[in-house]
Amino acid sequence: MRIALGLQYNGAAFSGWQTQPGGNTVQDYLEKALLDFVGDSLANPIKTITAGRTDAGVHALGQVIHFDTDINRPMQSWVKGVNAFLPKSMAVVWAREVTDDFDARFSAFERTYCYALLTSSYPAPLVHERAGCLLLPEGKLLDVEAMQAAKGCLIGEHDFSSFRSSECQSKTPVKTIYELEIVEEGPWIYFVIKGNAFLHHMVRNLVGSLLTVGLGKESPDWLKMVLDAKNRQLAAPTFMADGLYLARVGYPSHFGIPEPNLANSFLPRTLFK
Repeated sequence: MRIALGLQYNGAAFSGWQTQPGGNTVQDYLEKALLDFVGDSLANPIKTITAGRTDAGVHALGQVIHFDTDINRPMQSWVKGVNAFLPKSMAVVWAREVTDDFDARFSAFERTYCYALLTSSYPAPLVHERAGCLLLPEGKLLDVEAMQAAKGCLIGEHDFSSFRSSECQSKTPVKTIYELEIVEEGPWIYFVIKGNAFLHHMVRNLVGSLLTVGLGKESPDWLKMVLDAKNRQLAAPTFMADGLYLARVGYPSHFGIPEPNLANSFLPRTLFK
């Protein structure tokens, strides 16, 4: 049978999603927990497919994976049983048996990322590694209106080469952004970006470039110039991973994939209504 799992994790301690020879990735811990749950007698270790390969330090509220297995257990047992073998910074939040045509990666038609940024005049240890922190001089504020004016050029289908990591393995730099919201709540700024797919470091590079505008270092028109140039060297440096969350992955309704449970998350639930 094919089983889909919903995951949440704090990515601060992990070296990203994808398995590596040195271990310490989300996939490594999850696949070991699955093997421990079903027993060492399993002939073929369970191999997982993910909706999004998050980078080192990036978190997930609504990550989705699938795997194939001959082990027949109640779905709730997959939740409780696998969680018993996972570190406290990871959790399976739901399990569903799905049809064989479901693929966690290729069945997804959209992904939503959220970047949580705290602006402060001093370091913020209570949100360390859970949110980005931008230190500003006392009394200085980000120009959110300028960022709002700049973001419009990013909506739609574009070649996002200017915001693509040199290590990106995507076959094409052309992606579609459906929505980009910038929400200001006191000292907090939330960037909510929904698209069909994303390049390696794309969200963090977009956030860094929007902040360049918000800090007054460039005008709102600068962002469109960078986008059109298709030149990574013109965009801002990659922003820190700490505040980035894979918040939601969208699938056709007939697969029955649950919406992510954001109630116990660090982010305001109103951002995803």
